[in-house]
Amino acid sequence: MGFVYPFPFTCRPARFLRRLNRFVVEAELDGHAVSAHLHDPGRLTEILTPGAEIFLRPTEDARRRTPFTVALARTDNVLVSVDTSLPNRFLDRCLRAGALYEFRDYIVARREAPYGRSRFDFHLMAAGVDMLLEVKSVTLVRDGRALFPDAPTRRGARHVEELAAAARSGFVGTVLFLVQRPDAAALSPHWAVDPAFARALTHGFRQGLEILAYTCRVSLDGMALDRRIPVDLHFDGEAPA
Repeated sequence: MGFVYPFPFTCRPARFLRRLNRFVVEAELDGHAVSAHLHDPGRLTEILTPGAEIFLRPTEDARRRTPFTVALARTDNVLVSVDTSLPNRFLDRCLRAGALYEFRDYIVARREAPYGRSRFDFHLMAAGVDMLLEVKSVTLVRDGRALFPDAPTRRGARHVEELAAAARSGFVGTVLFLVQRPDAAALSPHWAVDPAFARALTHGFRQGLEILAYTCRVSLDGMALDRRIPVDLHFDGEAPA
């Protein structure tokens, strides 16, 4: 097991009741219904099922009306992080600790680096090399295959297109898919849900975009970097046009 990121909070077990909107859920905690913020705007329909075990942490932002935030969920006896704000913090720690072999020669020059119409999660620098790195949170796994996204994302497609443009202009453009669970053996774009993103990712790869995917092991105490998994851009066994 690789780099470990300890959670700076204590999780409380609860039961998912329903989703009130994209960012708020209702849960049963200690016999009472409570509202909780949900960072992940994706569908999560295969994870947040009625009665599913979830884990709440106290909300850190005093401006929020919800007293809790959904941190984790359990599905098929697997703990999954559903906090989309976690991957950037996690990767920042991994990069600075030298925990990722592919980035061992790079330093973090800037977070939220602007390029074109977008901001990318990291600007990394090595000797004579500049890299723009975008991190994507993945929670959906079917039959051992991680799929991204689980809901259409115009922003995600734009990020990929602009990273490919950066690669053509001399940068190293990289997308890293962080699967916030350990049970994936490969990752693919989710063609059935967002063909525009899948097409942009495939075309970007052909133009020099680097694509990586890692799984994580999640516990109530923290998240650990697990292993790199292959990225398969094919769909139904054939490369998309």
